[in-house]
Amino acid sequence: MALMGLLVKVLGLGALFIISQYVLAYLQSPLKKIPGPFLAKFSDIWRFLNHYGQTHIETQRKLHEQHGDIVRLGPNTVSVADQSLIKTIYNTRGTFLKNIFSTRSNEFHSKSVKPVQKLYSLQNALQIESIMNDNLRTLCAQLETRFVEGANKGKTCDIADWISFFAYDFLGDMTWSKRIGFTEKGEDIDDMFVGQIPHLDKWLGKNPKWPRSLYKFDDFAVAAGFSVERFMERMQNPELGNGKNDFLNGFLEAKKEFPELVTDNEVIGYMIINVLGGADTLAIVIKAIFYHILKSPAAKARLVQELLFAHLSYPAPYKTIEQLPYLDACIKEGLRMHPVVGHILERVVPATGLTLSNGITLPPGTIVGVNPWVMHYKESIFGAQPHTFRPERWMRDENEEQAVYDARIKNMKEADMVFGGGNRICLGKPLALVEVYKVVATLFAKYKIDLEDANKEWDLHKQWFVWPHDIKVKLSPLESAP
Repeated sequence: MALMGLLVKVLGLGALFIISQYVLAYLQSPLKKIPGPFLAKFSDIWRFLNHYGQTHIETQRKLHEQHGDIVRLGPNTVSVADQSLIKTIYNTRGTFLKNIFSTRSNEFHSKSVKPVQKLYSLQNALQIESIMNDNLRTLCAQLETRFVEGANKGKTCDIADWISFFAYDFLGDMTWSKRIGFTEKGEDIDDMFVGQIPHLDKWLGKNPKWPRSLYKFDDFAVAAGFSVERFMERMQNPELGNGKNDFLNGFLEAKKEFPELVTDNEVIGYMIINVLGGADTLAIVIKAIFYHILKSPAAKARLVQELLFAHLSYPAPYKTIEQLPYLDACIKEGLRMHPVVGHILERVVPATGLTLSNGITLPPGTIVGVNPWVMHYKESIFGAQPHTFRPERWMRDENEEQAVYDARIKNMKEADMVFGGGNRICLGKPLALVEVYKVVATLFAKYKIDLEDANKEWDLHKQWFVWPHDIKVKLSPLESAP
């Protein structure tokens, strides 16, 4: 009995000590004047539960609406919705390091990117446009066979699935001149859609040497297998690369040019990153743009009219479609409304500290960042009805002076974080945008696309990436389409 009483006292004292430490940390914290949820002042458990419950986007928006541009999300984490601080936090010199728990060092990142950076340029994207065209033809052929022609005419198509099939096949073809086969088979292959699994961010962010840890994660076995097979084929039969304008040839050239930075392991890692990270990002943004266009009948009608009036060839060439103003506005608006990442893009405050607009200075080591889903919905930046798909916000109003329009667009572009910010902006942004424009223009110029149920909302899976699912449509030939 005495022993039990002693145990209770020890546990009680232990609990009291732990609580006192939390209270002391709260009282001494330089962040204590920053508003935020009460529990967030003491622990990151509140933030974890928001993520686990997939409510973090709505919660963070409400917090910023309630408290303004500066909100505390954790004992050492601050969310900023101040546009003037974006360039400071995500500066090109990498002064603000990314959180060590979700990425490698800036030095490692720079060394990894430098050898292959030119492969992701707009110039190179245009050089591989023929690969994009081949994959678009394959996609359209499958859509017509399965949903438009013959006995399958009028059959419901989940366009979200087919966009993913296309994205993976295109990235595979672009990377090693061989499609994986999703589009032809019309199904996932060996559960390769791992981007929807939380391990993707963990693996991509926390392993300084990609291939060394590949085989610890079953989710990546298929992608790793494809990459290793293609690499070994090219090594054993170099003539297979003759005349190929794929990324594997580019990676092997980088290996020759930067032997101290690029090894066989890095080449394989580059390929896996290409297919997994690239396909996921590409699929997410195309699905989102499709959905918002389809949910906005007036915008869809205006877009289709513009595409038909342009008399596009098939598939639509980028140099032509990039000049179409309403297509451009629809894509920009879709990207604004659906950033790929749903959390703050974390950085660590350097030794100089960071002075906020409210006068508070964040001390070195504080985690700070901007959530694109908060920034992209600020009415003060993007105008009225930020929750409404309104492509016209990216166009000049009839009575708007050019200088006013230019300033307004500049302000919106400076707040654009769909591909990240600063020196860690998505390397594949130019390549992704070319493909996004081509897919949207080609399909809406070729088919009449309608939601199966105009009142049904899509399914969003909100984790690190914000995944759209379940976009069921009916397809039919579009009159005057090529």
